[in-house]
Amino acid sequence: MTLSRRNVGLLLAPLLAVIMWWLTGGLEPQARKVATIMVFCLAFWMTEVIPLSMTAFLGVIMAILTGIADISTAFQNLGHPIILLFIGSFLLARSMTRHGLDKRIALFILSRKVFQKSLFSMFLGFSLVSYVLSMWVSNSVTVAMLLPLMIGVLQLIQEPESRKSPAPFFLLGIAYSASIGGASTIIGSPPNLIGVNYLAKEGISIDFLQWMIMALPISLSMYAFMLVYVRWFLKKFRFSADGIRAYVEEHTHTQPPISKGEQITMGVFTLAVVLWLSPGVFNLLGMEAAYTFMSTYFAESTVAVLAALLLFLIPPGQENGGEGTLTAGDLVKIDWDTILLFGGGMALGQLVVTSGLADVIGAGITSFINPEQLIILVFVLVGGVLMLTEVSSNTAIAITFVPIIIGILNQLQLPELYPVLGVVVACSMAFMLPVATPPNAIVYGSKQVPISTMVRTGLILNLVGTVIITAWVVFYLSL
Repeated sequence: MTLSRRNVGLLLAPLLAVIMWWLTGGLEPQARKVATIMVFCLAFWMTEVIPLSMTAFLGVIMAILTGIADISTAFQNLGHPIILLFIGSFLLARSMTRHGLDKRIALFILSRKVFQKSLFSMFLGFSLVSYVLSMWVSNSVTVAMLLPLMIGVLQLIQEPESRKSPAPFFLLGIAYSASIGGASTIIGSPPNLIGVNYLAKEGISIDFLQWMIMALPISLSMYAFMLVYVRWFLKKFRFSADGIRAYVEEHTHTQPPISKGEQITMGVFTLAVVLWLSPGVFNLLGMEAAYTFMSTYFAESTVAVLAALLLFLIPPGQENGGEGTLTAGDLVKIDWDTILLFGGGMALGQLVVTSGLADVIGAGITSFINPEQLIILVFVLVGGVLMLTEVSSNTAIAITFVPIIIGILNQLQLPELYPVLGVVVACSMAFMLPVATPPNAIVYGSKQVPISTMVRTGLILNLVGTVIITAWVVFYLSL
């Protein structure tokens, strides 16, 4: 048997599970079983023995077979409203891609002369598109959409006689911008939804606008540093603006007039954003009746499904042969692996709490951490989760560790909201390895980003990201 990553996982997972079972003899039976299952699943997640979503389902099945969970309740999270929010937002993104609205937005921004003045100006245009789009569209979809356009532009600025190219830093910057931007909204990245859901279970309700108010300053701070950091690399390369202008003009002029499908997609997307933001606006304005009405009848998941249904219902003229803006074929093209991973993973995460394992881990950590050393505690939690995300799915890490961190905070009698916010945002801030985030994997797959360059570049961003997130969390806690 070859020593592939998958085979390593097949050997490592049961070995680690046996070791965990042996080490946890002093725990209650339920907590001991959950700890063993979670270690097994973590090994499978990190080595990707089977698809990530199937590992989550495997964990739930193991919980049922060992008597931890009941079959009637084990898979209830698959019907959770946040699953509907995932599906609706993915279908919105699919409509943008199908009708070319995402590419039109990118070319429109890049055609502005302000983004054609220098190499960094051009990078700023790309990264800004990536950063803003990833707030509303899957960060992997955002990077996948921008990658072909950017590679075409990079071919123009690459000097044939030069061995060095700015391509790795351009591509990494776009991937990093998408990850950073995705932390800004509830729907921007799966860990955000996971954190909001766990906080809701603790009686802390966060709406769309409240999340943006808290997360956007962190995201903007990180994005600003990333721009300064990448600019330092790009200033080493020469730049000619003529080729760029010609490329953008060619693609802009060859684009067809805006289609009916694009118009409908933009209209539905705008409606969804307005409805997502309205409860928070009404809450800020003190309009309690309007806030209650919108929160009750137009929750985030309801709005997402409503938007998706409108896209299926409204026909874009003859573009789809008389069918809707989206058709049945689009349903199979959204990221069902992430959706199923979330549902199965939430079930596993809930077992960590209900079995008492989260409280046990929290008690163990609090035994050697002084609650008054708040900065150190937040730094350790944020940095630890960020580095773990480098070797595993950020969704899987959030599912596993957010309930544990909530247990730690409960043991220390500390507020839960802001530390959980910091940890969840940290799940999107892993920049060193291709396996850390989908954007990293996509740009690495272009064969233009050496792994050594990604590790060296990402290490500094990881360290700075830990400091920035910690600083904002401590600031929020001091208010």
